[in-house]
Amino acid sequence: MKNSKLFIGVVVLTVFFSCKNESTTSNNYFKSTESGIKTGGVKILTINSPKGKLKIWTKRIGNNPKMKLLLLSGGPGISHEYFECMESFLPTEGIEFIYYDQSGTGLSDNPNDTTLWDLPRYVEEVEQIRKALNLNKDNFYVLGHSWGGILAMQYALKYQDNLKGLIISNMMASCPKYGDYSKVLAKQMDPKVLQTIQDLEAKKDYSNPQYMDLLMNNFYNQHILRKPIADWPEPVNRAMSKMNSSLYITMQGPSELGISGKLTNWDVSKELPKLSVPTLVIGAKYDTMDPEYMKWMATQVKNGTYLYCKKGSHMSLYDDQENYFKGLIAFMKKVNQ
Repeated sequence: MKNSKLFIGVVVLTVFFSCKNESTTSNNYFKSTESGIKTGGVKILTINSPKGKLKIWTKRIGNNPKMKLLLLSGGPGISHEYFECMESFLPTEGIEFIYYDQSGTGLSDNPNDTTLWDLPRYVEEVEQIRKALNLNKDNFYVLGHSWGGILAMQYALKYQDNLKGLIISNMMASCPKYGDYSKVLAKQMDPKVLQTIQDLEAKKDYSNPQYMDLLMNNFYNQHILRKPIADWPEPVNRAMSKMNSSLYITMQGPSELGISGKLTNWDVSKELPKLSVPTLVIGAKYDTMDPEYMKWMATQVKNGTYLYCKKGSHMSLYDDQENYFKGLIAFMKKVNQ
């Protein structure tokens, strides 16, 4: 009987201290470290650019000294807002994350100067953001989605010594290869629909409502986010409605079935072996990016992992959330051990 009572007492104490530790962790995660007027984690940073100073909008969710994830949104030209689904998954895991509107997008300054829509300059912008937010190799993870993946790769190739972990989400390391794959996907469309799209592109009639309507209902709903357009999540629609078309066309080009902007010849596939920082590459079955190529990318970096979202497309953080977030969280926690 004494042993039984002792056993019960140990169990009770274990549960008590376990709950207390979880409570402490939760309290620390949501504890505000802001001084002065509290803004819910919003911080406006001032950075330098070739055309003067720019105000950059950021917002921190949570507090974890060892895991701070900076989110680089896609487009190029889309705001941070479609990343809001992160709030349904990362806080319960104690992962701090930071929204960031790149210059020219969302709530950050838009200088309306196409000379600033330039990959090397954006790399330096990210580095200034890192310094301003006191992120370092002991806590700094970066996740780049789509165009943000290009930016993340280019940043890591120059500044990987500042990183704890790199996540390349739904982006290939070669824009020429991406262009080739877009032709493969285009051939899967209804031939009549594809011909109409190509005819409109030949006329450079990109503003024709029919152009976007055909893409949305024959390509976007298959390879960008696999849901009927009417059912697309509100944060995605909100972010896309604020697209900076000048930035997008300058970098990507006007066509959705290929690339023709400044990034046309961007290719760092041969440089991937230079990356030694722990790297997660995320690809998806129905992605606009070749999932087999992204699987290959994970073998080229020195410490790579591949996450395959078997139900997902380019926005697999929405249409295959189970695989996407399970894999992302597992990667970050493993690196953090």
